[in-house]
Amino acid sequence: MQESNTSKRKKDHIELCLSDNVAFKTKTNGFENYEFEHFAITEVEFDKIDLSTVFLKKKINYPFLISCMTGGTEEAENINEKLAVVANELQIPIGVGSQRQALEDKKYHSSYRVVRKNAGKVPVLGNIGAAQVAKSKKIIDDIRLLIDLVEADAMVIHVNPLQELLQAEGEPEFKGLVKNIEKICSKIKTPMIVKEVGSGISKKAAKRLLEAGVKGIDVSGAGGTSWAAVELIRSNKADSYFQEWGLSTSYCVRKVKELKKDFNFTLISSGGISNGVDIAKSIALGADVTASARIILQEVMKNDINYVVHLIQSWFLTVRRILYLTGCKDINNFKKVGLIRKEEMY
Repeated sequence: MQESNTSKRKKDHIELCLSDNVAFKTKTNGFENYEFEHFAITEVEFDKIDLSTVFLKKKINYPFLISCMTGGTEEAENINEKLAVVANELQIPIGVGSQRQALEDKKYHSSYRVVRKNAGKVPVLGNIGAAQVAKSKKIIDDIRLLIDLVEADAMVIHVNPLQELLQAEGEPEFKGLVKNIEKICSKIKTPMIVKEVGSGISKKAAKRLLEAGVKGIDVSGAGGTSWAAVELIRSNKADSYFQEWGLSTSYCVRKVKELKKDFNFTLISSGGISNGVDIAKSIALGADVTASARIILQEVMKNDINYVVHLIQSWFLTVRRILYLTGCKDINNFKKVGLIRKEEMY
């Protein structure tokens, strides 16, 4: 059976994301500009520190989401199965990659179903692109199908104007997007989360999305994977300016958090999150949950499932140590601590 263009593109994306050539070259996630305030008289009992939280009405062991990047190929099915096992082992949420292929051909359904099959009862997030949301004439039916396919606890709509602009097969036409998101939120009970793919979501954009009824914002800021770089490499072109385009993750988290006083929503920090320090700083800046994709993809392809489980556990050992050293007994307590900008220290 002939492979679809979408499936071929997804294979390209997997292969390129296994290299470091698609990372931002100069721009960072911005967390290096902050420090924790050490609390010298901490009385917190280290072994009793609680790192659990609630996400999509389910208790999870860590405020961390495996943000999947793929689906719709045989290789993707294998990757998603492994990542789902990791999520179940750690009792943390997992997202699937774009489910666009599932709308194109039923033969791709198994590459998505495998996630819920192996993830047990942890929160699972479906995924569809903004271009499809903007132009679909039957978007409500499409979204319901995709939710049912993975038994999703929430649906992610990924907004990627830069990637669509640079992609050879791109569809940079988003007219009607927010109106359709509003329609989806009013007709479907499953919560909608909007995420970028590495260029960040500004406070202004987040406010408009929350007004439309979205229940979660995943800022997916600059500093990790540059999808501009992915598409430029695919098309054998170079454009260093747009490869570095985007708002740093820390900036997005800090600004979007300001909307918490007016809206009830989940704030997810992603974009260059690759260690426990990034996770802790994200939460201290105001994120409810953190997420990583490419580094997890790389490690699950190079190593076994147990390695990835231990990697994430090691990140949260770092988080536990930071909570101890800042005098915090749990995640909610830690959110109130805040961070110090480095320039304030000198």
